[in-house]
Amino acid sequence: MSATTPRRRVLVVLPTYNERDNLVPITNGILGATSDVDVLVVDDNSPDGTGRLADEITAREQRVTVLHRARKEGLGRAYLAAFACALSDGYELVIEMDADFSHDPKYLPEMLARAEDAHLVVGSRYVAGGGSRGWGLGRRLLSHGANLYARTILRVGVHDLTSGFKCFRREVLEAISLPTVASAGYAFQIELTFRALRHGFKVSEMPIVFVDRRRGHSKMSWAVALEAATRVWSMRFSQSFYRRR
Repeated sequence: MSATTPRRRVLVVLPTYNERDNLVPITNGILGATSDVDVLVVDDNSPDGTGRLADEITAREQRVTVLHRARKEGLGRAYLAAFACALSDGYELVIEMDADFSHDPKYLPEMLARAEDAHLVVGSRYVAGGGSRGWGLGRRLLSHGANLYARTILRVGVHDLTSGFKCFRREVLEAISLPTVASAGYAFQIELTFRALRHGFKVSEMPIVFVDRRRGHSKMSWAVALEAATRVWSMRFSQSFYRRR
């Protein structure tokens, strides 16, 4: 951007549930990576006090705010609530990322640069230069298989449909009818990207190295994987319906 171009308002959304150990370092990492972003912590009433810690951070850092939710309802519901806040507050770009350092803040400047030419930027493990670190064979097979499965059924070219590291232009979020998104977990990520593609938006995959969480426990489960496996068929049938109409 030139010096005369107004700075785009950018919001990084961090959903949290029992992420107290990660919250301070990840927010510091995000704020240190670029001066062009604000941070919204979305806490689902974490028993470990993550929400209280987030309030302490906001008291000393004006670029960080907190959305407190009454109970844990899943990643998808947390993101949808945050997206509604972002649109209401006039943000032009919205970034979703994990609070556990699986997504390195160092990628944020490149992600924002790519958003100049793409409507949706996906941090991708499955394009040249991308990858994962710290996973066992079973987790690798599950992730590769889930993406191949979804890509084949939905007939799309995006390699990392399950990525949770994304940058949306606001027009994408406005177009994909957020209140009608019913998926959670892996399926939520697949559905958002699929809806963006169905609306004709340009999607760019940016290589990242996904690193298994430093602290805490993964929220991935076989139930989440099973939901993704079944939901992609609903998306496929929905696509066929819209084509017929």
